[in-house]
Amino acid sequence: MCLMVKCAICVHLIYSDIVQKCREELKAIRETNPDLKPTLAIIQVCLCLIQCYIPADFVSTQIGLNVMQICLPRQCTEDEVIDEILRLNEDSRVHGIFLHLPQSFLSRSVRNAIKPQKDVDGVSDLNVGRVVLGDQRDGFASPVAGAVLEMLARHGVYLFVYMAVLVGVEGPLKATIQCLLQNNGMMVQTCQWSSKHLQKQIMDSDVVILLETDHKSFPPTWIRPGVAVINLSSALMEGTFLQSKSIKHGTHYNSCFFTLLYMKLRSSTRWIQEQQYQPWRLRPLKLQPLSPVPSDIEISRAQTPKPISQLAQEIGLLPEELEAYGNTKAKVHLSLLNRFQHQPNGKYVLVAGITPTPLGEGKSTVTTGLVQALSAHLKLNSFACLRQPSQGPTFGVKGVFLCFNLHLTGDIHAITAANNLVAAAIDARILHEATQSDKALYRRLVPSVNGVRCFSPIQMARLQRLGINESDPSDLTPEEVRAFVRLDLDPEKVTWQRVVDTNDRFLRKITVGQANTEKGHARQTQFDIAVASEIMAILALTDGLADMRARLGRMVVGSNRNGQPITADDLGVTGALAVLMKDAIKPTLMQTLEGTPVFVHAGPFANIAHGNSSVLADKLALKLVGEEGFVVTEAGFGADIGMEKFFNIKCRTSGLKPDVVVLVATVRALKMHGGGPNVTAGVPLPKEYINENLQLVADGCSNLKKQIQIAHLFGVPVVVALNVFKTDTQAEIELVCRIAEASGASAAVQCHHWSRGGRGSVELAQAVKKVASQKNNFQFLYNLQDSIVEKIRTIAQKVYGADDIELSPEAQAKIDYYNQQGFGALPICMAKTHLSLSHMPEKKGVPTGFILPIRDIRASIGAGFIYPLVGTMSTMPGLPTRPCFYDIDLDPVTEEIKGLF
Repeated sequence: MCLMVKCAICVHLIYSDIVQKCREELKAIRETNPDLKPTLAIIQVCLCLIQCYIPADFVSTQIGLNVMQICLPRQCTEDEVIDEILRLNEDSRVHGIFLHLPQSFLSRSVRNAIKPQKDVDGVSDLNVGRVVLGDQRDGFASPVAGAVLEMLARHGVYLFVYMAVLVGVEGPLKATIQCLLQNNGMMVQTCQWSSKHLQKQIMDSDVVILLETDHKSFPPTWIRPGVAVINLSSALMEGTFLQSKSIKHGTHYNSCFFTLLYMKLRSSTRWIQEQQYQPWRLRPLKLQPLSPVPSDIEISRAQTPKPISQLAQEIGLLPEELEAYGNTKAKVHLSLLNRFQHQPNGKYVLVAGITPTPLGEGKSTVTTGLVQALSAHLKLNSFACLRQPSQGPTFGVKGVFLCFNLHLTGDIHAITAANNLVAAAIDARILHEATQSDKALYRRLVPSVNGVRCFSPIQMARLQRLGINESDPSDLTPEEVRAFVRLDLDPEKVTWQRVVDTNDRFLRKITVGQANTEKGHARQTQFDIAVASEIMAILALTDGLADMRARLGRMVVGSNRNGQPITADDLGVTGALAVLMKDAIKPTLMQTLEGTPVFVHAGPFANIAHGNSSVLADKLALKLVGEEGFVVTEAGFGADIGMEKFFNIKCRTSGLKPDVVVLVATVRALKMHGGGPNVTAGVPLPKEYINENLQLVADGCSNLKKQIQIAHLFGVPVVVALNVFKTDTQAEIELVCRIAEASGASAAVQCHHWSRGGRGSVELAQAVKKVASQKNNFQFLYNLQDSIVEKIRTIAQKVYGADDIELSPEAQAKIDYYNQQGFGALPICMAKTHLSLSHMPEKKGVPTGFILPIRDIRASIGAGFIYPLVGTMSTMPGLPTRPCFYDIDLDPVTEEIKGLF
């Protein structure tokens, strides 16, 4: 009788403790993650002898966890069970899967179909193997086995002095219970019901764990006084929820209830722990600098990158958040932003530069060297966020560097396809409206399908914009039908161009529609380079799929004959554009030579667009690095262009605030700004750039000083990074650093990342860490409510140093039009040469006394900015006399690319 009372007390205590623990953990979780709903999916086959034994209502009210019950028909096949498991594996709402199936369905294929991280019953080979090895940190052990240990402990069974026998227990459960008991010091025997030694083994044991099948059991007289008997049968097969009864001289527990609680507790807490931010376990790759420094491609080929899945795991990404493209790059899902929505951001660092020369000043290499120094050498989490290079300049003047600027993950191809779909829709609509009556157009735009005509959702949206409240196509009046079907696009006012990601000067002006089938509807248009597409700018500025779709719909493609803007929504093409762009919106994860993470995403031109990598890449990276980490993102061209647009456009859109600007300079560029001769890529440098010339350096530092002042206009501190070349002398280096600090830079350091890797940028990393920890007074340069003219004038005078601006009549007319359409409160994205602070590329240093001419003004309404054209700007580069493609080839045997730089 005493044993029975003790059992009842034990059951009650276990019940109370586990329920209370579940409640407390879930309460703590929901305080920081109120939207999380931990859910367990139970798959069962509806047979007469097996019913679902888990009362979902009870679990929901008593514990607060969700249970999803899935009943498959008794005639289902193994493949159908596996299909259901695979579906649940990919369902982000499901955090655990439990198979409540007859043994005939629990084949190895079925058990191993469950993702190990969702296998709450611990039946997969991987989870069983983890138990055998004594390491359950990343997996699940069977909750039935866990319940056995809990009951023995609560009953006062000291495992290290007891003998246990498992009777009729087979498969993963047998291995798990046996290993857990042995790992806790108990001696364990196993026995079949048919064994002739069954009675002896039971009578010699202190603990009997059995699984009754086919009415197999044993007489109570076999049980010695005080022996604990645990029957797993009802936990695994029957429909009862909780039973507790005694066998003469022993105690018999039903573990069904404990199975339920352990399963729910372990699945929910394990899943939630995985969702929380985890410290990085980054293992940098060793880099052995060589002297003399080999070519970039030789350095790259000498390094073996980590598998991208390994890097993702090291920085806290979950397997379901990764979409691999081969072994070295992968897309990262935006769901990460929801998972880390309460995680504080890291430090935000912008790399900009002085006014560049045709040779480039190394902003991308400084960015890479800085993050390598931060992560691999200072052991601080850091992420680089870079733009994807355009394929056009790659085969024209820049050269190819492996997959980084070849196809990568196809984002630019997606942009090209989406952009040209809009262009095709425009010309097709113009043709069809010109050659059909209102009635014929309406019949084709709203066709009868199976005898029923209805508007598509995007057509309903157009009706609402027109003020037509009808939803039945037959109810529209002739006037409403005409308003609906006639966009009345003026061919002379179409502003949307086709794009291609190749430098092709002969596409700068073309004629389309010359075939006889186009019935005389030819018009002049042009091609732009793909990265100049407004869709690229949208990709860089969007914060998610819904926002991207809305921006795509707002894109203005031209005007009708009444001067009203026509949008992609009016064309009905927005949904198709979103489908084409649904994968491109995910940033691409790559790595540096030292195995530190990099996001490559978006690549808008900095002279005609805002020239920065994507908002999404920066936001994802800021969450991943953690509060003490660093995200280093790069702005195109000089601080007067890329940095100004980063602050006034990208930071407005994203709501992010930078902590420090790293301003990149080189001695050779400063010499050019000081009056040195022009340089040309591929031509030997004049002696002024090879020999020491302190006067040229000192004079050229006027440009560096001006760029520091521009950063201070926004209230952000500056660290000058002098990108050192082997021709630079120590005197020149020290002179630049002295002038930079005297001009207001918080620090000025020399960088040797090109020759030494991350180790060569440790001094820069230390300076950035120190300055980023200080408070700054970030502010925008202008208010959006200022007029378009005043915003342009502010940039021209305060950033470029112009005396004033001069608007052409065409530019003034556009301003009046944009104000009339309600676009006047958009930020400004100046389209200007990058080779000078002024509009004159040949004017180096700090030009003064000039009037900035604004020849035209255009609008990217979807991207969300107005862009004035300063001087002559080409949106389609041309190939030089000797393009880089002369040097590029492929070895057909090894598939190794030749001609890489």
